[in-house]
Amino acid sequence: MESNNRLGIYLSEDEATVVCVGPRGRDKQLLACFKVTVQEQTDQKQQALASLIARGCSERGLKFSEAAVALDCAKFMQHNVHSEFTDPKKIAATIRFDTEEALATDITDAVIAFTIKSSDQTGSELTVFTAQRKILSDVLLSLQTNGIDPVTIEPDIGCLSSFICQQVPPPESGRSGTLFVLLSRRRGYFIIVSESQRTFSGRTFLVGPVQDRQALLLREALVTVPLTEAVGPVNCLKIFDSANSIDLQQLSRRLSVEVSDIDLITSAEGAESQKASECADPVDFAIAYGAALACSERTKTINFRNDFMPYQGKRLRLQKALRFLSVSVIVLLFIVGSYAQAKLWQKNKDRSKLARKLESQYSEVMFSRKPPAKSDPVKKLAGELRRIRDVRSGQLSITGEESIPAKLTLVLEALNKCAEPTDLSIESVLITARNISITGDTSSRRNTLRLFDALKETNFEILQQNLYAKDRRDNFSIIIEPRQ
Repeated sequence: MESNNRLGIYLSEDEATVVCVGPRGRDKQLLACFKVTVQEQTDQKQQALASLIARGCSERGLKFSEAAVALDCAKFMQHNVHSEFTDPKKIAATIRFDTEEALATDITDAVIAFTIKSSDQTGSELTVFTAQRKILSDVLLSLQTNGIDPVTIEPDIGCLSSFICQQVPPPESGRSGTLFVLLSRRRGYFIIVSESQRTFSGRTFLVGPVQDRQALLLREALVTVPLTEAVGPVNCLKIFDSANSIDLQQLSRRLSVEVSDIDLITSAEGAESQKASECADPVDFAIAYGAALACSERTKTINFRNDFMPYQGKRLRLQKALRFLSVSVIVLLFIVGSYAQAKLWQKNKDRSKLARKLESQYSEVMFSRKPPAKSDPVKKLAGELRRIRDVRSGQLSITGEESIPAKLTLVLEALNKCAEPTDLSIESVLITARNISITGDTSSRRNTLRLFDALKETNFEILQQNLYAKDRRDNFSIIIEPRQ
């Protein structure tokens, strides 16, 4: 899985060792390892190294999600500083003041990283690493220019301690206080890791190309062992010498502790030692491997980038992903809204067309009346159609709420029967669902009574009547209704 691969880079002045580590279940596996060197003399060595690293990764087809850098000890300084606090957050807030006071010098242009060696009631003993801002700036900018943005930049001894904690087998039960000694072609490292495997104490020293490594190691060990008492007593030494020139038995007799050797390559990748053949020095390989491990375990207190140009890679990727997601959601919502609006517009258009058609047809059927606003006109038409059919079939008489045209027909039939003999004159006829009001006059009261008889013969009942004479005419106003 390329997304979980980690790249570890050990940078020195003119060479770099690169290790790519990937997951294998719960363990790690070495995917590739190579070394690059700048041969020519130039002021842009870091840029040249970064270009060679990027080219080497490209040629080997290495894919990785994160990278970490281990700085050679020539690029930083190591100090012992006391802090009055034990909380890492409080220590980080005051570390610059404590370091400046301990060194008695201005550290404005310095970048600081630290690790806690031990803590007690009086505070904490710290190992503080300081590097010049320009050095870190050159490293970061040269790598970023070539597409590598390291998550962490740590001291080489910190990465080496990460390698020892995770890859080197722990001592036998009851054998605590192991001091690890690693000698490369140019550097020597003393590292003792606490029982919690969270803090370490160590120091580095230079190794000359023609120097007696046995005598040098004996001298440095006699100086280093008393300095590690804050972490714990030293009971045994585990040594790796890239030159294979250390007499372990003689060293054990001189130091009065057990001395044994370790195999860094086997600790890192088991039997597949041929993958590390491109790395000339196993110690440099272990430092680069430890940088990749430190990248995956997120060691914060010893990372120079916490104090200078903090890593923003994941935040920028997250912001970019959120920006793309936001734009995608907006476009999707716009498309969905436009589609819904188009469907709604088409539906409203069809509805308006049907409403206009219904209004015209309803008016034709219902004697120029408009469809009711708060009821279903279709049900009205269906009900009217049922009443007409019932009237025609004889199942419903013209009573009660019969249709107005039918009532009007009956009234006109009754009035026509006696209109000529009675000299009838109708002023108004008002037909409602319940009754009919008729206003008019005849030539005499007798003719008016004849009109009433005609209405009764046509199956109407007179509910109310008002008779009076005016201008030699007999005027009347009556209210009638069909008999049940």
